[in-house]
Amino acid sequence: MFNAWSNLMLPEVELYLVHLPGREKRIKEVPYTHLLPLAEELTEALYPYLDKPFAFFGHSMGALISFEIVRKLRSRFSLYPVRLIVSAKHPPHVPDPHPNIHHLPDDELFTESERLYGSLPKIISEDPEVLKFFLPIMRADFTLIETYQYTSSAPLECPITVFGGNQDNSVNEHELSAWSEQTVVGFNLKMFPGDHFFIQGNRVALVQEIIKELLLLS
Repeated sequence: MFNAWSNLMLPEVELYLVHLPGREKRIKEVPYTHLLPLAEELTEALYPYLDKPFAFFGHSMGALISFEIVRKLRSRFSLYPVRLIVSAKHPPHVPDPHPNIHHLPDDELFTESERLYGSLPKIISEDPEVLKFFLPIMRADFTLIETYQYTSSAPLECPITVFGGNQDNSVNEHELSAWSEQTVVGFNLKMFPGDHFFIQGNRVALVQEIIKELLLLS
């Protein structure tokens, strides 16, 4: 999803893509089912590359992961990104109003996932073998999100930008605005047309907004 962003970014912005276990070239690895151990591992892995100004972007589950990485960088290294950019996810301190679904049988998990987050690509949803392979990864992600427990801490001393989709059934604009409580520096919120995966249909416009946010800091 993010590979094409390299061609849209400013030439002075280097894009680092995080490949989580259970995805793409790491598809044979066991996916994480708890957020904090994953954030711990990623913090250690990313730290050597953070010797220049950096920002984080996290979509959906990635928003929570990015948030916890930033908190770990603060507590361990007194280090902040120039901006935390998140999309399509409730702020960590706000309880998710939707019931947990990670424990549901496969067919119900699939149905609830599509209701909240939109339809899966047909190459997955219409091929029983591919869907059977994909469902455990989905279940692991939902388990990670739904078992995450937020611990209260001081707001971040870096600005936060939030993006959302106007037709996203999983989170609305009012809920996204509560991310403002997690920073004491600056906050921006912008909504796009589309559902939970609005970042696909609005790729160019979204990257342009990210560039604007980064230019505010230059």
